[in-house]
Amino acid sequence: MPIHAKKALLGSEWVHDVRIETVHGRISQIQTQARATPDATQVNVLLPALGNLHSHAFQRALAGMTETRMAGRESFWTWRNLMYRFLDLLTPEQIEAIAALVFMEMQEAGYASVGEFHYVHHQPGGAPYDQQSELSQRIYSAAHQTGIGLTHLPVLYTYGGVAQEELSGGQLRFGNDVDQFLRLVEECRATLPDIDSNLGIAPHSLRATSPTDLSKVLQASPKGPVHIHIAEQLLEVADVQTALGQRPVAWLLDNAEVDARWCLIHATHMTDAETRALARSGAVAGLCPITEANLGDGIFNGATYIAENGRFGVGSDSNIRISLSEELRTLEYSQRMRDHQRAVLVKGEGSVGHAIYTGAALGGAQALGRDAGEIAVGKLADLVAIDRDHPTLCALTDDQLLDGLCFAAPDGLVTDLWSAGRHMVKQGRHVARDQIIPAYRSAIAGLLASV
Repeated sequence: MPIHAKKALLGSEWVHDVRIETVHGRISQIQTQARATPDATQVNVLLPALGNLHSHAFQRALAGMTETRMAGRESFWTWRNLMYRFLDLLTPEQIEAIAALVFMEMQEAGYASVGEFHYVHHQPGGAPYDQQSELSQRIYSAAHQTGIGLTHLPVLYTYGGVAQEELSGGQLRFGNDVDQFLRLVEECRATLPDIDSNLGIAPHSLRATSPTDLSKVLQASPKGPVHIHIAEQLLEVADVQTALGQRPVAWLLDNAEVDARWCLIHATHMTDAETRALARSGAVAGLCPITEANLGDGIFNGATYIAENGRFGVGSDSNIRISLSEELRTLEYSQRMRDHQRAVLVKGEGSVGHAIYTGAALGGAQALGRDAGEIAVGKLADLVAIDRDHPTLCALTDDQLLDGLCFAAPDGLVTDLWSAGRHMVKQGRHVARDQIIPAYRSAIAGLLASV
């Protein structure tokens, strides 16, 4: 069905009365000054929908469970230990139900696609499933049910630390050596859904792999997205520097051919020199501001990165809260609080909301290997409509709309969303919500009963 928008963002310009037609999930025609006709879905304001470039779907079920202070200092590392204990209980069916809820919530928040950084591969205790890719198949099923565009990123996780310690506890569900991992990737590739899906690889981090293993998997995967956690925590930076002789980002840039297919997740703790070098590489910085704030990671070196035309996107990571506007808001506000300034993440002059929304749309699409990120003929029809008549937005000019969306809007302004032309959110509700919510509740009831 065609779409008629009272207003649409085409490139950097607001255009009135826009009709969009799609064929096989791509935008085939854009007509301006078009009149509304009964055959078209009528929307108020149409935007390119973002891709959520970094998700660990299963962690959504932990939301709210790790906010109690325990004896001693609370940190990322104590949170991680709780997460490991939790995932030891998860069944394949529960992982699928949780992922479906997460993907639905993403679409209702305005994300048309997701990069699932998938590192739970085995049974509790580390024994493989009969089908090595069993849990990846569960992610595929959740993506199919929700209709979200999927970039699946199987994770190589071999060691318990940068000194190549053995895996233990919850980590045993993650572990593969290089040969096992490459077999997993090929199995995932052979079973990849035909509709709107893509496959990359994700060496977990420099602490969970080794230089030799990283080189091997990169040689075996010369194409497609490459995502890696990098420099998220100060202890991680110190450990990598001790073991490899350089800080993580500097080491990676010097020892791997980091280019536009790479996405460096977090990259929180960088020197100015590292920040500029990452920007010049053409890679995407994968920022997860809500999770980074929740875990006390730190603040991305945004002003220096934007000054060097660095590419970035956003992801919901732990999925403790899935809110596109809050993700972008937290990104900018963290910069303001650190630098004691306003309007930081825009180069030169102009709307900060416009800069971070459109920047994240293009960067997220690049990171996911997805031909999207803007409304243009030939691009995937990843589109989101918002309610311009909402009290938060109704008084704003066109040039202020994205500022209102990013900095003032509550959740719930998304009226419609299309993932590669599939109309998955209508009147603010996902079309499969009534099936997904009960399945999730049943899965969580079973999980709690096993504790």
